[in-house]
Amino acid sequence: MDRDWAEPLDLDAVAGHAGYSRYHFIRAFKGAYGSTPGQYLTRRRIERAEELLRSANLSVTEICSLVGFSSLGTFSTSFKRQTGLTPSAYRDLYVGRAAAVIPGCYAMLWYGGRDARAPGSKDRNSREAE
Repeated sequence: MDRDWAEPLDLDAVAGHAGYSRYHFIRAFKGAYGSTPGQYLTRRRIERAEELLRSANLSVTEICSLVGFSSLGTFSTSFKRQTGLTPSAYRDLYVGRAAAVIPGCYAMLWYGGRDARAPGSKDRNSREAE
């Protein structure tokens, strides 16, 4: 989950890889990490979004997609719940306090150019399955 944080979570596959049923995996994960796999993944994605908002010249919508959210509303709600600020307010607060802002085109390349995650397109895993 830490390696493929921007990809959709396939809980059955992750649980199978760990050798557990889906439900036993959720219980064991929550016992070890204090949150469900979905909550953990959301927290990791928001952490990545915070980094991009501070350092990259990308729109909130582009960042939302890059970090693995398919809905801007869900992203904004989750971001505010975790940080106490909307993504735009977070950027306004931190921009200029860090190193120079990275041009968006470089950030997109660094994060794998997740433009394939646009609505209606298939992700890498879907193409491999075909």
